[in-house]
Amino acid sequence: MQQTLSAGLLTLGDLNLSETQIAQMIEVPKDSKMGDFAFPTFQLAKQLHQAPVQIAQNLVKQLDTSAFAQVQAQGPYVNFFLQRNSIAKTTITQVIEQGSDFGNHTIGQQANVVIDMSSPNIAKPMSMGHLRSTVIGNSIALILNKLGYQPVKINHLGDWGTQFGKLMVAYKKWGSEEEVKQDPITNLQKYYVKFHQLDKEHPELDDEAREWFKKLENGDEEATYLWKWFRSESLKAFMKVYDELGISFDSYNGEAFYNDKMDEVVDLLAQKGLLQESQGAEIVDLGPDLPPALIKKSDGATLYITRDLAAALYRQRTYHFKKALYVVGSEQSVHFEQLKAVLAKMGYDWAQDIEHIKFGLITSEGKKLSTRAGRVILLENVLHGSVKLARNQIDEKNPTLANKEEVAHEVGVGAVIFHDLKNNRTDNFDFNLDEVVRFEGETGPYVQYTHARAMSILRKADYQETKTDITPDQIDDQTWEILKFLANFPNIIQQAALQREPSVIAKYALRLAKAFNHYYAHTKVLVADEQLSTRLALVKAVTIVLKESLRLLGVQAPDEM
Repeated sequence: MQQTLSAGLLTLGDLNLSETQIAQMIEVPKDSKMGDFAFPTFQLAKQLHQAPVQIAQNLVKQLDTSAFAQVQAQGPYVNFFLQRNSIAKTTITQVIEQGSDFGNHTIGQQANVVIDMSSPNIAKPMSMGHLRSTVIGNSIALILNKLGYQPVKINHLGDWGTQFGKLMVAYKKWGSEEEVKQDPITNLQKYYVKFHQLDKEHPELDDEAREWFKKLENGDEEATYLWKWFRSESLKAFMKVYDELGISFDSYNGEAFYNDKMDEVVDLLAQKGLLQESQGAEIVDLGPDLPPALIKKSDGATLYITRDLAAALYRQRTYHFKKALYVVGSEQSVHFEQLKAVLAKMGYDWAQDIEHIKFGLITSEGKKLSTRAGRVILLENVLHGSVKLARNQIDEKNPTLANKEEVAHEVGVGAVIFHDLKNNRTDNFDFNLDEVVRFEGETGPYVQYTHARAMSILRKADYQETKTDITPDQIDDQTWEILKFLANFPNIIQQAALQREPSVIAKYALRLAKAFNHYYAHTKVLVADEQLSTRLALVKAVTIVLKESLRLLGVQAPDEM
């Protein structure tokens, strides 16, 4: 629907707007009496040197309105009323016939999109701080795949760096093999926190840590053994969490993978005359707008940007990506601006295809989570707690449910994922588990419960898919609201992909669920009359789109709850 509207407005050359810009300007009026869609003209006033009201009136005169029931200018808006009967019949038929493929597109043409996501540090537990990158990256991958792209999900593990020297010192001083084998992540984390508690008063600990890391870099047998052991035990713990979330990766190549690939980067920078010396260090000057990129410290050590340059080169050569997305917190914005700037100076046109997908913080009682300070909410504990809360509510609401444990897991884990993704990714938000696993309000369980309720209606009716003929008298305002939501689903997917914003789909799912529950509260769906098949077809279409919306967020949709 919005594509038709955007394409129509695009034919008016004097607007000087792209179809994407037009689509982003289109609004949905709160009151359907004001139209199904509205195009505001405020932004055009300066460009066209006319009052918004006049612009709206002129647009109505110029537009081809044959695709709409009515188009009218109301103040500074052009309001569009859709042809209900034709939209209703087409939409329900398409949704039911296409099923989960409804909204699929070939726009991606199977191009690779590399997504750098999750990336926890070895020997540290996965905390709530890792949730955002993991679930945002996974959802973006699912959305892009639906549009015909080939996402390549890379878990760029933090498996190298001076923190390993610190951990080795801590383990040698206060740890034991027995403790690590018993509970690897908890105890390694305990040693790491203790190191940071003591190193302020005992700076010699930092010197020892640097020595141990140097041993690791030089291939010392004991240091290498410890590093491999810490990495192996950590990965086992990470995989438990990823299995809980239902998320997998195409690559686990972490920082260590690029150890032998950084010399080439330094050589290339030197060959291109980009390296400069500054106080013994080697830098790339990025002009007045960005701080210089520090490629090598005065002691010869490389830094994150050296490694990320090597990773970018490797990924372009390996995957020939159309886009490379880095799902990393907003605080790293300057780093990624530097990365792109250095690659551009090196003459790589594909530097412009790198995008930093920023996101805000999860806080607890308003405070930032911190591994060093020991203020950590373990992700595994959150997921287990969420599943337990879901199970308690299922015991209360539906104690005879057959597959109770499976549903509790789908609802509990889904609640945590949905709660994250319903927030605009650049926003910060405070996490409270009790608010997350509610069956009412703007939550994942609310959407899941709506899907299960709709499935229950179909089971009671013994629904069999049939050809549906819709007549205008069957389309009341509540039915029409649902039909508009369903028809707009393909546009919502493209909007979410364009903005790299899963919350677009999460908010859509909430609105569709709310519209359906309003419809169900005011409509006797299962009355045996001549309109029963139409109502059941509408319910069936809602189950398909709700389930697919949740899937694109990485959330399951149980048939019963």
